[in-house]
Amino acid sequence: MSRDLRPPVDILHYEIVQEQASALGRMGRALEQALARLREFDAAHAGSATPASMQPARHKLVVAAGQALWMFVVQREATGLRDSRNIMRTYNVPAEVQRCMGLAPSKQA
Repeated sequence: MSRDLRPPVDILHYEIVQEQASALGRMGRALEQALARLREFDAAHAGSATPASMQPARHKLVVAAGQALWMFVVQREATGLRDSRNIMRTYNVPAEVQRCMGLAPSKQA
């Protein structure tokens, strides 16, 4: 049986950093998926204005993407990465999604 000779605090720190990286990856993938759903919706309705009957569905996708963005930004900030501009460029986050970042979804949506 091998014994880890590192101090317990180092082992704990390693485990915490591993979980932070894992959570950051999950939040990033959730943002990618939410943005993909919004882009797919927009592509399906390209060439014309979104019909009024479809506006609530689109709004729900925008709010979901905003929530995913918020969760990703918070997770990044928890790891010490404070500048979110790179996220907005890298993921090509629409301005309307950025504007609803962090807003609690309404009960009606």
